[in-house]
Amino acid sequence: MNQFSVETTNITSSGIKKHFKKYINTPEQVIFELVANGFDAKATTVNVITEGDIGTNQVVVLDNGVGINAEDKHKHFSCFNDSQKANDNNTQGAHGRGRLSFHLICDRADWYSRCNGKDIQISISSDDLVHYNLSRLSTSEQKHELIKSDSGTYVELNRFEKNLPENDKLVSKLQCEFGWRLALNKNLKLFVNDVEVKVPSHKLHTKTFEFEDDKFDISLIRWQQRPGSEKSKFYFVNSDGRVKYSGNTSFNKKSGFYLSTYVQSNWINRFEAVPLTLDFNGNNDGKEPAGPRSKAYSELINHIKMVGLEIYTEFLTAQIDEQIEKYEEDGFFPEYQNLNDIDAKWRRKNLKSIIKEIWLAEPSTFSNLKLKAAKIIISLLDRLIVSNENDSLMSILESVMELDEEKLNRLNNVINKTTLENIVSTIEMLQRREDVVKKLEYLILERYQEVLETPHLQKIIEANTWLFGEQYSLIGAEEDDFQKIAINLREKVSKLDDLNITDLDPIDISEGLQVEGVRRQVDLFLARRKKEYENGKPYFKCTIIEIKRPSVALNKTHLRQLQDYSEIISAHPGFSSQNMRFEFILVGRKVSSSDHGINLAWNSCQSHNETGLVFHAPTMKGYVKTWATITKDFELTNDYLLEKLKTNRDSYENEASKDIISDLQQKSA
Repeated sequence: MNQFSVETTNITSSGIKKHFKKYINTPEQVIFELVANGFDAKATTVNVITEGDIGTNQVVVLDNGVGINAEDKHKHFSCFNDSQKANDNNTQGAHGRGRLSFHLICDRADWYSRCNGKDIQISISSDDLVHYNLSRLSTSEQKHELIKSDSGTYVELNRFEKNLPENDKLVSKLQCEFGWRLALNKNLKLFVNDVEVKVPSHKLHTKTFEFEDDKFDISLIRWQQRPGSEKSKFYFVNSDGRVKYSGNTSFNKKSGFYLSTYVQSNWINRFEAVPLTLDFNGNNDGKEPAGPRSKAYSELINHIKMVGLEIYTEFLTAQIDEQIEKYEEDGFFPEYQNLNDIDAKWRRKNLKSIIKEIWLAEPSTFSNLKLKAAKIIISLLDRLIVSNENDSLMSILESVMELDEEKLNRLNNVINKTTLENIVSTIEMLQRREDVVKKLEYLILERYQEVLETPHLQKIIEANTWLFGEQYSLIGAEEDDFQKIAINLREKVSKLDDLNITDLDPIDISEGLQVEGVRRQVDLFLARRKKEYENGKPYFKCTIIEIKRPSVALNKTHLRQLQDYSEIISAHPGFSSQNMRFEFILVGRKVSSSDHGINLAWNSCQSHNETGLVFHAPTMKGYVKTWATITKDFELTNDYLLEKLKTNRDSYENEASKDIISDLQQKSA
């Protein structure tokens, strides 16, 4: 050590400490500042090394940057809150403050640095931040890490009063703070105790924009978490990976949305934030100067804004869909107990569309809403959109939401259009369903002897489960486990598949029904399970549909078999949970003219006002329905709409059975 001097900063020690009060509870901020200084000094690699088994004893921050020039010490250490980096878009440090932040966690900091072959050491104590010691070092006195890299800075912190976060947490915090920078320049590396800090979780969008003869490669990164203290910005990056220019975007106040945009092109290589040429008519290659006042800049920024808005809308839509689903699970949507299932389904879908559009137009409407308030608003919107007061709804929204003309027009169109679209889709669905009902009725009642093969009727039923009630219209595909267990338990029901003369109606026999032909037919079986909610609480609704072969007439034996099956199911340990509810539906072409058991069961359950109900328990219900009952239920439920549609009643007498079957096997709405 051949030269030593004491230098002074231009602010008092207490004045310096006052600037760091906001970081008093975030000791990692000290490391952030030192790492940022390393990258700002053109380092490609920064290493953070911590020591201490219990607590923090020592920290080293090593970078391979250009080092500290002793001749420019006044630019680095003599000035506080005033730095040569202040107007540099490529820097991240605290512009003259960060180097003194060490006093928040320890008593002493030493900077060992090599720049242009010259070695120095700068030492500062936390009890006197005004003065610092600068020593010129010989090669033998310099840290060997700096000798090896030939330039850089080695910062050593000692005598700790506060501990840094544990290694994993420190890596995570550094990842959040510097992730945008690591993503921006693939050549930069950051390590904590030999663990590389990776770019944090994100979604990358790449776009290309062309203006006149210039092509721009745009990378937009949407972060899962806010990238440290960095705002949502755009960065112009030259071919060396350095930021030549940056600016804020309009997405900085979007809750949970963090977007960094990086642009590269030859145009950016010649970009000048402050033009250094007086050639206002163009430069030597005849092109307009590349700067913030150019037409290319204006068009580029507009394109960045447009693409960013598309990404934000995609992000917001996903957030809204998720929250609306949660509202529904929590019971925030009206139950529509006085509506049939078709109308209830339409109302709920319509309400969701309106909520979504209002939310998209003004995200703050629901984003910070308390749960009780959200439930009230959802109920009020539900009433408004079906009360012929659409104009009033728009007036209310317009008066409280600051929307531009484009958003206002879109919201108005959606409110007016949603109703029409839902009406049209409902009409189309009813037309298709009516066609299914009439064809199936004709097939079962008039041509039942021709419907011999199981696949025929099985596929028809699977494609049209709504036939047994609107509540079954959303039954999904088979779940193998439930289906297999249900079938195995079905086999325990005594003589369930046996066929004898008592299963046939005497009237049918007298009309020529052949018993041997009936034996070629088999019963159909459908078991499904789906998750539903009641008052916000989930449960599994299990539906088991037993369809007797078309030639069989239902009687008390079949009713007894249905009851036996329900008892076997209830006794099964896998099905005994209170969170499971069962509905058993027995369907046949007709009830035997000689049977009274089924009619008595229907009469005993009339007080429940449910068509076909034959027994009722807390977690179980049983139904017996005929195809005539099913088709008439559909007509009665939709009588008004069907009348308004003036639907033509087609005759199928001249249509082949195979063609009717083929059409019915196409899944309807």
